[in-house]
Amino acid sequence: MIRVPSPAKLNLFLHITGRRENGYHELQTIFQLIDLYDWMTFEPHAEENIQIEGLAEVQLEQNLIYRAAQLLRPHAKKPCGLNIRIEKNIPMGAGLGGGSSNAAATLIVLNQLWQCDLTEQQLADYGVQLGADVPIFVFGHNAWAEGIGEHLSFIDLAQKKFIILKPDCFISTQQLFSQKTLTRDSKITKFCAYQIEPSNFGNNFEPLARQLYPEVDEAMQYLDQFGLAKLTGTGACVFIEVTSEMDTAQILQNSPCKSYLVNSLAESPLRHFSVTR
Repeated sequence: MIRVPSPAKLNLFLHITGRRENGYHELQTIFQLIDLYDWMTFEPHAEENIQIEGLAEVQLEQNLIYRAAQLLRPHAKKPCGLNIRIEKNIPMGAGLGGGSSNAAATLIVLNQLWQCDLTEQQLADYGVQLGADVPIFVFGHNAWAEGIGEHLSFIDLAQKKFIILKPDCFISTQQLFSQKTLTRDSKITKFCAYQIEPSNFGNNFEPLARQLYPEVDEAMQYLDQFGLAKLTGTGACVFIEVTSEMDTAQILQNSPCKSYLVNSLAESPLRHFSVTR
């Protein structure tokens, strides 16, 4: 039995810089890994089937964990069946990358368990087929991202704490992308510019999320009392960086919705994962 953590991420900013002919959007963002974890247990068995517990609301064929396993099966030198159990702590539809992280953890674990012997880059290439955020979790290092999110330049970020609020709503990413007023022509920038003035870097989805989802607007108004609130991904979660003068206990206690206090990670705990053969 193998039990591993599957971390969440924040987008410290998110700019859309263009749109491809196939409809995909070009973007720039910073992925910051955080210590909010789902926990995944992989229990091999003699049958060939894969069972997943803990995500009953997602059909098996649509489950990114199942789809990740199916991508690796043709490479398996020692395949086996699996019972996969997931303890969900990362809220779904929140912009924290929980599903992508679970898919990446599955690729990493099964690559070793099934002795697929694929490289990290090969796993990341499969990950793109599952979602644009999957490669960052495969590599397990904070990064400046471009393209649709798959072109990664790994960076070192200062250790920080964040307060995250999860408004009581589920945001449709498709709905936000379809809005005509979405800014799609942000000026292409560089990591050094972010380092000089990070407060100048926002999230192009934020105005739409606040307009279409009052719960997001309420959460951002609350956090804006204490710092610069930002939306992560396409939401619904919003966050602020913790500073020394903040009374974090009071902020969390009086939050209008579910709240989390998290630490940044320099790298994913799965960076050094190994199955003993």
